[in-house]
Amino acid sequence: MEAPGRQFGKELKISRGRKSLSDREFSLHIGKTMPYHVDMRLQERGHQYQRGDDGVMSVSRLVRRMKNILEIEIGDVWVEGEVSNLRKQGNGHFYFSVKDDKAQLACAAFNAERRCSGHEALQDGARVRVLGEVTIYEARGQAQLIVKRVQPAGVGELQARFEELKKKLHTEGLFAEELKKPLPGFPRVIGLITSASGAALQDMVSVLTRRAPWVKAVLFPVAVQGSGAAPGIARAIRMMSEPENHGLPRCDVVVVGRGGGSLEDLWNFNEEEVARAIANSSIPIVSAVGHEIDFTIADFVADLRAPTPSAAAELIVPDERELRNKLQRLRDGLQRPVHAKIRSAQELIRFARRGVLAHDSQRVLREPILRADEVAATMRRLVADRISAREQRISDRRTAWKARHPRLVVERRVEGLRQFR
Repeated sequence: MEAPGRQFGKELKISRGRKSLSDREFSLHIGKTMPYHVDMRLQERGHQYQRGDDGVMSVSRLVRRMKNILEIEIGDVWVEGEVSNLRKQGNGHFYFSVKDDKAQLACAAFNAERRCSGHEALQDGARVRVLGEVTIYEARGQAQLIVKRVQPAGVGELQARFEELKKKLHTEGLFAEELKKPLPGFPRVIGLITSASGAALQDMVSVLTRRAPWVKAVLFPVAVQGSGAAPGIARAIRMMSEPENHGLPRCDVVVVGRGGGSLEDLWNFNEEEVARAIANSSIPIVSAVGHEIDFTIADFVADLRAPTPSAAAELIVPDERELRNKLQRLRDGLQRPVHAKIRSAQELIRFARRGVLAHDSQRVLREPILRADEVAATMRRLVADRISAREQRISDRRTAWKARHPRLVVERRVEGLRQFR
């Protein structure tokens, strides 16, 4: 990252070409011993600021001269201060002031989203470093800075610490996807680790109440900003992870977060102690720190990163209205085929009833009765025939058996022997 400030000892050549360069060229030297030295040939331009016959300059000439001197002698410069009175226009221009305890300077960032890098850091009360060209707004005779670049004050050191810890934890595998715990589909108890007085808490409670009124929210109030806040956040996460040891209800999921702010405001969520507490938690952790453009170490370690606290509440609970609509669709899907079958059966019953009523019941039943009588007579005849046949067969067999009786056989043979006498 380029260090803000002047590059001492560097000579800048600026050409103001009109007819020739020789008499319009001058050198601007920036050095430690002589910060602002303008080549004497600059005085050749003095004819533009000549006074009138009475020795008095017009306001426009004086202001224009002041403007040219500022632009030539100072040019682009880094200024550090606190942002105040920020106004964002519909055409994309930003107007604000940077101030310290002794002075303030008006600033303008034209078409900021395209021409002013880092403009997201501009917030009332934020301490920033801005790079811009010093000039004078002639219509008001007011000095102002045309801003081209914005950095949060101290961002260089903090960013380096951020990248160092991010690399360390990534090497240890704390960001691995396989370590991410799944979130429950229908949580009943949700833990909230945030400031008790912050807007983030109100936003989450509002969303939870609207989407899932059956959910119970358990607040663990902590400081989310300032020195010493990180240990408190880490302690809250550890206690929520072991609720039985601390007399707390067991949560299905825990949201750790706060509203937006500068890099310094969000820094506690970049501390290693907080990151390791999240990684070691037995309960799924959702990180909801700042705005969508803000990323912290906690976001990378958490089981789910939500862009804002409100978005976190929407991500962890289903919408009651959507559930009711889904159940209604399922109910309709089940009822339609059942109702269709019922209607079909009812239609068949009505058709059969019409058919029965349209015919004489006696005539309808007479033919089946006659058929039944015929069948009964036929069956009786067949049975009688089979019985008679069986009786005849038995009689024949009895006769045959008698003829083969041993006594009769002996008598027949004795009778035969008598004939031979």
